[in-house]
Amino acid sequence: MSYLYKEMQGEDYAVLNSKLKSRDSIDILRFAHQTYGKNLVYACSFGAEAMVMLDLLSKVQKDAQILFLDTDFHFKETYELIEKVKQRYPHMQIKLAKSSLTPEEQENQFGSKLWLTNPDQCCQIRKLDVLEREMAPFDAWLSGLRREQSPTRANTEFINQDNRFKKVKICPLIHWTEEEIWMYIELHKLPYNPLHDQHYPSIGCTYCTKPVMPGEDNRSGRWQGNQKTECGLHAPTKGEE
Repeated sequence: MSYLYKEMQGEDYAVLNSKLKSRDSIDILRFAHQTYGKNLVYACSFGAEAMVMLDLLSKVQKDAQILFLDTDFHFKETYELIEKVKQRYPHMQIKLAKSSLTPEEQENQFGSKLWLTNPDQCCQIRKLDVLEREMAPFDAWLSGLRREQSPTRANTEFINQDNRFKKVKICPLIHWTEEEIWMYIELHKLPYNPLHDQHYPSIGCTYCTKPVMPGEDNRSGRWQGNQKTECGLHAPTKGEE
């Protein structure tokens, strides 16, 4: 059968996930590569999970398409990590995609510090609109979501119906724990963002990311003082709601 978003119904995802439920992450990546080939893209945050995903993906598709949403507001450590990843995986096609608005144009149009006055709109302009534009040529996208990360991700499946972007969304790491992520990074001596060692478990833009104290939720450092906990890229997909 076809595994295109426009041709799959909810029950098709359930059947497919039932077939894949006993497979490991590398098997899911092989399925994704064999099914979608060049029409598959990995939307990569370059967080800890991303380091594992990139390494696994390199064993399946050395020239994989990697997309990073460059908001212009990331930490310098994040950009430095991207350069290390490029050196480690030279065949990967890593693209830094930006908003059509520069930070200056955004400020002129919407006012200063939009990330404070309207963080949802800021994420829309600098992330969501960019991802929608860049994913247009692709049929499916990879994500490093894990079920234990947050309640909104607890029901994520390997293969998901992403109605936000109208793509098939594939999440090979859903069963991994945070401990397993870090064991893999250490075992394979993978590069990672040094901010993780400074109490930043989840790293986004400089203005919207703060360190997290012991005992706090890993995502409590994102958009502090705001009810917002997600940028919108991972709004619940079919099966997560």
